[in-house]
Amino acid sequence: MAGNTFGTLLRLTTYGESHGPAVGGILDGLPAGVEIDTGFIQHEMSRRRPGQSRIVTQRREDDELELLSGIFEGKSTGSPIGFMVRSEDSRPRDYDALKEVYRPSHADYTWEAKYGIRDHRGGGRSSARETVARVAGGALAKLFLRTQKIQVQAYVSQVGAIALQQPWHELDLSQTESNIVRCPDADTAEQMIRLIESIRKQGDTIGGIITCVITGVPPGIGEPVFDKLHADLGKAMLSINAVKGVEFGSGFASVALTGSQHNDAFLPGNAERKVITATNRSGGIQGGISNGEAIYFRTAFKPVATIMQKQRTVNTAGKAVEVMGRGRHDPCVVPRAVPIVEAMSALVVADHLLRQRGSIV
Repeated sequence: MAGNTFGTLLRLTTYGESHGPAVGGILDGLPAGVEIDTGFIQHEMSRRRPGQSRIVTQRREDDELELLSGIFEGKSTGSPIGFMVRSEDSRPRDYDALKEVYRPSHADYTWEAKYGIRDHRGGGRSSARETVARVAGGALAKLFLRTQKIQVQAYVSQVGAIALQQPWHELDLSQTESNIVRCPDADTAEQMIRLIESIRKQGDTIGGIITCVITGVPPGIGEPVFDKLHADLGKAMLSINAVKGVEFGSGFASVALTGSQHNDAFLPGNAERKVITATNRSGGIQGGISNGEAIYFRTAFKPVATIMQKQRTVNTAGKAVEVMGRGRHDPCVVPRAVPIVEAMSALVVADHLLRQRGSIV
């Protein structure tokens, strides 16, 4: 099975299934000498874990990380960092009725069409449970980015039709963790929470948007042809379960502007940066390379495919049947996906920083 490793110099390989005994990964390429703050890593894991609030899945997992290699006396050694998270509350029996049924908009049918076999217990490897390892790897990448004074912050900017009206630079992003939906505006957050609770009571699900902001990236990071910085960030986002679209800077709204309206004029800078831009419609990336401004983008998540309502489908014999969701599922994925977006962003930026250096250090 291909596609289990992400990155060029900083490489994350993940393993495990939704209802297997454990999930985990190996992060190879993290520079030696990085201070490993285990409390910070566990905090990141807790932001993603299920059962953390009333608006997410009630599966109970502590997601305690076991670091297995690559760390000595509190610092990275430069060798591969192996880690594992044991599953404590898996209930594979919840999926027995789905063994011979394809769930609408899940990977059930396509997985079986590709491999001739599938793990029906929560989707197996195609489950978002795999993102546990991404958050662990991303937390390690964040610790490296700290040494470069680079910060990655994401927040929920829309749930259903309820959207923040302020751009990211007008918000206090330190308030993102102050509520269970992870929206930095308290009033909008409360509206989002009420909507998610209402949708859950209907046995349905709803989608949303996560905005991510990366500050402190110096100009000159990124490869200008196939490995453009925003291309790799886009791939990283689209590799996350339920993501259906990504837009950078002005995004799709730019089609309604003229070049004279959209261009970011260059201005004389300061001692730290000799060139700055008057606006940032480019989202901090031009020609696939960072320009020193804040990098920002939005990632759209579809409604979770498992709903507690009857749906038409077919079984493995090709006969029309009905199916209703069972088990424990998120009515809206975006509150728990915020740390996943941050983790994948951190992995990309850290990888490109190492590529800019020309070798692993």
